[in-house]
Amino acid sequence: MHTPKLARLSALVMASLAMSAFAQDKHGVSAPEVSYQAGSSPLSSVPMYQSSNPKAPKMTQTEFEKAREIYFQRCAGCHGVLRKGATGKPLTPDITLGKGTDYLKVFIEYGSPAGMPNWGTSGELTKDEVDLMARYIQQDAPTPPEFGLADMKKTWKIVVPPEQRPTKKMNHYNISNIFSTTLRDAGEVALIDGDTKQIINIVKTGYAVHISRMSASGRYLFVIGRDAKINMIDLWMEKPDTVAEIRVGLEARSVETSKFKGYEDKLAIAGSYWPPQYTIMNGDTLEPLKIVSTRGNVVGTQEYHPEPRVASIVASHYKPEFVVNVKETGKSLIVDYSNLNALKTTEIESAPFLHDGGLDSSHRYFMVAANSSNKIAAIDLKEGKLAGLVEVGKIPHPGRGANFTHPKYGPVWATGHLGDETISLVGTDPKGHKQYAWKEVAKITGPGGGALFIKSHPKSSHLYSDAPLNPDPKISQSVVVYDINKLDKGYVTLPVAEWAGIKDDGAKRVVQPEFNKAGDEVWFSVWSAKNKESALVVVDDKTLKLKAVIKDPRLITPTGHFNVYNTQHDVY
Repeated sequence: MHTPKLARLSALVMASLAMSAFAQDKHGVSAPEVSYQAGSSPLSSVPMYQSSNPKAPKMTQTEFEKAREIYFQRCAGCHGVLRKGATGKPLTPDITLGKGTDYLKVFIEYGSPAGMPNWGTSGELTKDEVDLMARYIQQDAPTPPEFGLADMKKTWKIVVPPEQRPTKKMNHYNISNIFSTTLRDAGEVALIDGDTKQIINIVKTGYAVHISRMSASGRYLFVIGRDAKINMIDLWMEKPDTVAEIRVGLEARSVETSKFKGYEDKLAIAGSYWPPQYTIMNGDTLEPLKIVSTRGNVVGTQEYHPEPRVASIVASHYKPEFVVNVKETGKSLIVDYSNLNALKTTEIESAPFLHDGGLDSSHRYFMVAANSSNKIAAIDLKEGKLAGLVEVGKIPHPGRGANFTHPKYGPVWATGHLGDETISLVGTDPKGHKQYAWKEVAKITGPGGGALFIKSHPKSSHLYSDAPLNPDPKISQSVVVYDINKLDKGYVTLPVAEWAGIKDDGAKRVVQPEFNKAGDEVWFSVWSAKNKESALVVVDDKTLKLKAVIKDPRLITPTGHFNVYNTQHDVY
């Protein structure tokens, strides 16, 4: 019989073995990375087929459904919908059955140094839930349904037909200075007048809107939720609101519209996490016109991947093309949309786990983070080729990044990181500063990891960086600012959450600096839980002093926000 002490020792030994068996590398993983990677998925509530595996431990249907919900809320972001691996290792029965339930329970309980959270010892999962998940990952993975043209058309709704929409602007708002702010947990966006700081409208959208994008004309705002619902909002209306909507899948992150001359506002495109595909739509109505799968082989290993998710999409200003960035395969697809019946696609290989990014200051190069490869790929939109692949810090997460002119290195693009405290500057001027182009020319130090967004503006001498996923409240509730002409002097800390004047004990994470059209104000979301007060804080860019606080009970979990003019013209 084991004594309690021996039992604990045995468990720790097993935990160590489990950690090494499933480890991705020998390096430790920070709390911000765990928070970021272990995000929830809307697929937790989608009906799925359950296959029966006679070799797997017994589970009731109720147990299976509960475990499936936990998996999609906490695990799918790392291990994939089909459990075949993404940033985390595969968890398919050919691997897990051989380990056995007891072994897997220890692994889930204690986690691993390579990034597996300690779900049990952290208190996130109970003992019973740990046991449940150990049995669940030995079952065959349930497969979500596909989502094709017929499925999309069932969700497609034209609220206001094009012929019934205004022929001119019907409101007094300065449309170019409107902000679209995601109200994450409410499934809404707030349209806010950047001049008066007043809420124009709260628009019902999909869950946890990931991004807002503008049509080339600046009239239509497109937002997409994690549940793959797109809302098309007409800013010319007396009260801007949805004029068309559609779902393009079961989970998604990206939407964009055609920008090339002659194609303005003609087409829209959205990329899905599930099914792994992108959809091209009519730019006036969101009618789905073309669906293209992204399933294929991974750069380098050439192994087939069944669910390469579409992470980010950008429209070229040089040609009638979209750049579709595919996460798991590490490919940027340059899609020529000039003839949808004879679609031409150029595959550009860089590195796996492509995620977010933005254009350089010339708009010729798209800078996209291959975050789990710790690289930035520069895609030449004029030549249609890879211009450079740059090693940077750990888990780059730029948002759209920040462009400014460095006193020595010339035009640079900057990214912060989830996994370390650095900010990387990459040279982007192969003509004027050839010796620095597509190199990490400098690395500056921030307060800590957990950064999600970095921002500057052509009219500003400042560089702003947030760190909302840092575990230290002093860091997550503030933002740091650098003088781009004196980067060696370090940063100034702005206590943004304190300035918000929120009295309760919410998280008050400060996220996503965003300039107004004039480039003299910077807006921040102060993001707390849905049952806690949140706010928006406006800072004077010249003085770095508080300018305004926007509070309203309707501002539920504000996160990302996008200025119409800057988004329309890719100014960052």
